Amino acid sequence: MPSTAVTAAPAAPGLFAPRLRAMTVGSVALISLLAFEALAVGTAMPTVARSLDGLALYGIAFGGPFATGVLAMVVSGIWCDARGPRGPMWHGVAWFVVGLLIAGTAPVMSALVVGRAVQGFGSGLLSVALYVIVGHAYPQELHRRIFAAFAAAWVVPSLVGPAIAGLIVQYLGWRWVFLAVPAVAVPAVLLIHPGLRSLGRSVAASPPGGAAARIGWACGAAVSAALLHIGGQQRGTTALVLVALAVVGLLVCAPRLLPAGFLRAARGLPTVVGLRGLASAAFVGAEVVIPLMLSRERGLSPTAAGLILTVGALAWSAGSWLQGRIPVPASRASLPRLGLSCITVGTATVALAVRPELPVAVAVLGWAVAGLGMGLLYPSLSVLTLELSAPGEQGRNSSSLQLSDSLFAATVLALTGAVLAAGGAPGPASYATTLVVTAGLALLGALLAGRVVVGGGVRPGG
Repeated sequence: MPSTAVTAAPAAPGLFAPRLRAMTVGSVALISLLAFEALAVGTAMPTVARSLDGLALYGIAFGGPFATGVLAMVVSGIWCDARGPRGPMWHGVAWFVVGLLIAGTAPVMSALVVGRAVQGFGSGLLSVALYVIVGHAYPQELHRRIFAAFAAAWVVPSLVGPAIAGLIVQYLGWRWVFLAVPAVAVPAVLLIHPGLRSLGRSVAASPPGGAAARIGWACGAAVSAALLHIGGQQRGTTALVLVALAVVGLLVCAPRLLPAGFLRAARGLPTVVGLRGLASAAFVGAEVVIPLMLSRERGLSPTAAGLILTVGALAWSAGSWLQGRIPVPASRASLPRLGLSCITVGTATVALAVRPELPVAVAVLGWAVAGLGMGLLYPSLSVLTLELSAPGEQGRNSSSLQLSDSLFAATVLALTGAVLAAGGAPGPASYATTLVVTAGLALLGALLAGRVVVGGGVRPGG
């Protein structure tokens, strides 16, 4: 009698399958290094400024790399779509390492600023190229898991990076915060190299039409981003003027770098990119307020207040892990809506902790819920971006996603600083106002989340 047994379909490869193992380890290591450096510099920079007598250039030491990173994201997107991600990857590592070496050996603060700008350009090239590599090298069923790994690669440095940087500054000197990273960055990209060689070129053979104009608008956005960052660190009239100029510049330039229909939340990719910006603005805007509020209003030590942020980071990591392992939702809108709803509820709950009669545990619980929402949301939006991108548009759309994240976060940070500084020392009203506004941004995203879908919005087979 003929056998009726059915041969099971081969299981999908895992992130650490032989052909993907080196690519996964190298990619996650590079993202961890980018995250560590971004966080470590904040710890080291006060010592750097004193050592090099460069307090006057303190703001531009942060605004410079942010601006060059904005420009590099656009360049990397164009480059990836025209010739694939190999060139932007190698150049990104080279610029990143050279920038670190310049900064680490800088004899004066102006040289360190140049190094930081070069480093920021490399980071921007790398961040977009890594997203495009995911689209080229990993099967679609692994996208949620690899983006969850990328999220964890950011979360872990946020937990230990500042402490490690402090120890390096204290016992080895601030220069090693810059000089130690290349020793790991080069081996990491060498792990990726064999996989990069197997990737074919993109369908385009030359830069897409309008590339030059797009780079021009990126330059305008970069200058505006630098002004915004510097203005956010000022006070009084100077701050107002710089922030106003920056916001006007971003309103003119940014829409030309983001998908058509972004401002009206058109269905599909424009909404995906918009949700990334709204979530980033909501989370970052609340994150900078929480330690200050809990220290000044509830009497917590800086360490105790900082531990609450650690709870949020751990919850973010847990949410990323969870979204990579639960069954694929039938609707593309499910995870973005759930994530943004968690951020809304969590941030609004933290705002209640302004009231002295409520226990601080309320803020801890709220921030854990918000972190969980970010973990559910971020990887799912990255996956949607690749799903909604034609092969020759993955670079452009990945750069748009990251630009939205960076520009929204920078804008809300500058405006949050202005709110907290208004009227002298911040008080319960300014904390509550800031947290309610950030919760409102997340709520707006939750209401728009259904627009990430085009047509019926149900996945095949869902």
